[in-house]
Amino acid sequence: MDIAAQARSLFKSKYALALSILLLAQLAIQLGYSRSEVVPPVPSLKEIPTSFAHWNLLQEGVIEQSIMDVLRADEAISRFYGDGQGYVSLFMAYFKSQRTGQAPHSPKNCLPGGGWTPTESGQVVIPLPDQGREIIVNKYLVTKGDTSSLVLYWYQSLDRVVASEYMAKIYLVADAIRHNRTDTALVRVVVPVGPDGPDRALAKGTDFIQRSFSAYQMYFPPAT
Repeated sequence: MDIAAQARSLFKSKYALALSILLLAQLAIQLGYSRSEVVPPVPSLKEIPTSFAHWNLLQEGVIEQSIMDVLRADEAISRFYGDGQGYVSLFMAYFKSQRTGQAPHSPKNCLPGGGWTPTESGQVVIPLPDQGREIIVNKYLVTKGDTSSLVLYWYQSLDRVVASEYMAKIYLVADAIRHNRTDTALVRVVVPVGPDGPDRALAKGTDFIQRSFSAYQMYFPPAT
């Protein structure tokens, strides 16, 4: 098989996989309509702490209503935290249910619309020493003119962190069938890239996530 044929075959297999996952997710959610969905009571996102060790709230961001209309999240926050040497921005969108088509929008699709150009992408492992485990999150280096930022984001539900959009859909199916829950959240941390470069930005973003991670978990009580 030549290279072109291999490429077409790979594209078709990925398309088929994505379509299958989407259909399974729709089926699981439709089946769930026959019973009342479990929507656990959780605090408002406004109750996320304003301090995490040496990280302190600098400013509450404003999310325009037009963005919320597109996002269709039940609640979202935008905040800026500083450590005395710089800052990070935290965005979190929480969805109580995905039954009616509400679902997180991938930042990799939204960022180009905001004028940011991805120059590097991948995933990174974030150790969580306090919990004795690691999580894998998406990592994007984006630029706009002379400005660069490092974007770290993931999808969270129940007790898991998921980087892949495909895997998030698979877990949606499993949780809808097994636990009758489809609650989820998108968590995004953006770190400006300074003269020290992306590695320093990643170190700061990692530190912030390590300090703040337990706050996001309180929105996903264990399934009963």
